[in-house]
Amino acid sequence: MSVETTAEAARAGGLVDSFGRVATDLRVSLTDRCNLRCTYCMPEEGLDWLPKPELLTDDEIVRLITVAVTRLGVTEVRFTGGEPLMRRGLVGIIERVAALEPRPKQSVTTNGLGLTKLAPALKAAGLDRVNVSLDTLDPERFRTLTRRDRHHDVVAGMAAAAAAGLTPVKVNAVLMRGVNEDEAPALLAWCLERGYELRFIEQMPLDAQHGWKREQMVTAEEILRDLSAAFRLTPEGDDARGSAPAERWLVDGGPGRVGVIGTVTRPFCGACDRTRLTADGQIRNCLFAREESDLRAALRGGADDAELADRWRAAMATKKAGAGIDDPAFLQPARPMSAIGG
Repeated sequence: MSVETTAEAARAGGLVDSFGRVATDLRVSLTDRCNLRCTYCMPEEGLDWLPKPELLTDDEIVRLITVAVTRLGVTEVRFTGGEPLMRRGLVGIIERVAALEPRPKQSVTTNGLGLTKLAPALKAAGLDRVNVSLDTLDPERFRTLTRRDRHHDVVAGMAAAAAAGLTPVKVNAVLMRGVNEDEAPALLAWCLERGYELRFIEQMPLDAQHGWKREQMVTAEEILRDLSAAFRLTPEGDDARGSAPAERWLVDGGPGRVGVIGTVTRPFCGACDRTRLTADGQIRNCLFAREESDLRAALRGGADDAELADRWRAAMATKKAGAGIDDPAFLQPARPMSAIGG
């Protein structure tokens, strides 16, 4: 972020932290519930879900997004979960956000199970694209990883999203040692054949069981080694990357691309432009933060938009320089990924 851009954002009342980073990308968790039970996310029996009165209503979500877009300089909104397609009001929320001026870009990170049914309605409401999680091409491995026999539904959901124009369809894959670490080249070939953009993500310490172990994580370096044995990778470089979390490479000269998000071993904190709103109305200034700022209480206590914006700015101003995963004193956030929103 340039000095000029930071100063301009500060003058405009944007979300600027003490290191000069400007948050323009809002991640909104719509629910902590999910219809899969991925082993690296939550236990088989699920979790104690947030009580409904603690969740933001559709109107409250739209109001806070409106504050972020019209007063705080947010230009992109990503809906997450849990599984955001389980939120009954999702289509209506997207439609109302699409009507804002200026209109933000909108996307959804999903497990894909509901896309065959919802993709056309999501596109008509104003959604721009989707990110779909798929860690394996093997239906049996999928069943083991997710504890559900729904591989065919995810694949069909991706195709439905592409057919509806929710493109580019981006695919998120997590590789785990001794589980699916051998699938990197096959996943990439499969995505290239269908015109999807694949992103490998290092497994992060955000599981509800707090069972994450660094030695079980397949690193970005290992992923690139395996991909380079099967494809010719040409780095796009920092100019093309900007503040995006994924380092990207052209595959065999392009136009196909692959990305690797090395959150743990190749952190991108210095260029981070994200702010996060949980399903129960808490602001998180970092995915790995252990502190949150409560906007729900202020919202329900009668705060006007100006006060909500001031509270949001204050929450982002205290953002740390980095996530600190490499620090021996690092402590995993108490709340799991399903509650935080990825």
